[in-house]
Amino acid sequence: MSPQAPWTSLRVVPNGDAAAVSAALFAAGSQGVLEDGGALVSHFPTRAEAEWAATAVQRVDPRAEVALGEVAPVDWAEAWKHHVRAFDCGVLTVTPPWLVGDRDPATTIVIEPGMAFGTGDHPTTRGVLRLLPATIRPGDRVADLGAGSAVLAIGAAKLGAGRVAAVEFDPEAIADAEANVAANGVGDRVTVLEADAVVALPLIAPVRVIIANIISSVLVELLPAMRDALAADGEAILSGILHDERAGLLDVLAAKGWRVTAEDTERPWWSCRIARA
Repeated sequence: MSPQAPWTSLRVVPNGDAAAVSAALFAAGSQGVLEDGGALVSHFPTRAEAEWAATAVQRVDPRAEVALGEVAPVDWAEAWKHHVRAFDCGVLTVTPPWLVGDRDPATTIVIEPGMAFGTGDHPTTRGVLRLLPATIRPGDRVADLGAGSAVLAIGAAKLGAGRVAAVEFDPEAIADAEANVAANGVGDRVTVLEADAVVALPLIAPVRVIIANIISSVLVELLPAMRDALAADGEAILSGILHDERAGLLDVLAAKGWRVTAEDTERPWWSCRIARA
């Protein structure tokens, strides 16, 4: 999308009732009014619309100070990118395509921001990525449950996993996940599956590693299916858990025959690696 034509700003310093001036601006087509000190500022797509709004203001406040100005054109299709950044997560880095730079492709996960969860901007994603390097062994079979953008599945593949199933129940996330897998060159190792985790796990078992970045209540429900799907020396990385829930989840894990072998905390979130007790 090419940059838009300049908009026109309308700056009003009311002499009377500011609320009446604001109401006049909205009635004249303003989509928003910003308070700047004692002034009210709005923006209009054309100068003619701004002039019309200025006339409407002067009807309700004839002594108001009114000034028109040009707003620098903005390419909104590009401007939002300035708010997206790369995240270093120990060995691995997650970055959008335009910030790749000279980063090592072997340890860089390139994610195109989209609808699917998982761009590295959430602590639960980063927690898993920090736990992964000490978990994945060369050639591992891995299941990533609730894969979202497939960021974690891609990370596992880049760390040496041989086969990774990225299981995602939301059909709207599948296209994003598949595109990210292809962009990272791991399509020979990562398969995106649209399925419920409980249904998919028995079909792809046994796996040596399970990754599950899901809310804690769902994690607890999945523990039996995880146990059945894991190989004898299997491990699971759990995330999506608030640190306040840690004590309660530790009790549940112990009661169900699991032990915690590693932890990661980025407040207010807690992630852990578990194995059979």
